[in-house]
Amino acid sequence: MAIEYGLTLAGDTTAEQVAVRALPVPVQRPPEIAPVLSADLRESHGFTVTLLATKHGYVEAESDDGLFEWEPESYVAVGFRIDKDADREWAIVNMLTIVWRVLATGDEDASLVLNGDLLVLSRLGGVLVKHHRDDWWASYPASNAVFPD
Repeated sequence: MAIEYGLTLAGDTTAEQVAVRALPVPVQRPPEIAPVLSADLRESHGFTVTLLATKHGYVEAESDDGLFEWEPESYVAVGFRIDKDADREWAIVNMLTIVWRVLATGDEDASLVLNGDLLVLSRLGGVLVKHHRDDWWASYPASNAVFPD
């Protein structure tokens, strides 16, 4: 069974703009064919990535403080799919490196959700929060090098 992570970035940024920020090496970027951009990065990063800019979003996930609900008006959805046979820690560190790059190059509110139900990371009003430190982050110790405490 594959693992899927969804990064949601609020705002009017386009999927193409996020792709440039996420993957600065042009050969890694999805082709600019709207409305959905998709690239197979399994060999180089351990996952496939899909980007879509859309409106009227809804994110619901379990957080440290209970149910996290968020409704961005306009947003870019960035999906990461890690196959069951992938080296998970390697793929997750590569994914988090892309997430870090996207967050460092913009100021959008954001959330990163595992399999549609577990909030891993959020940035609201400029405040970055790592959720589920005792279980998710502890399971992937190398991820803390990308997002230190």
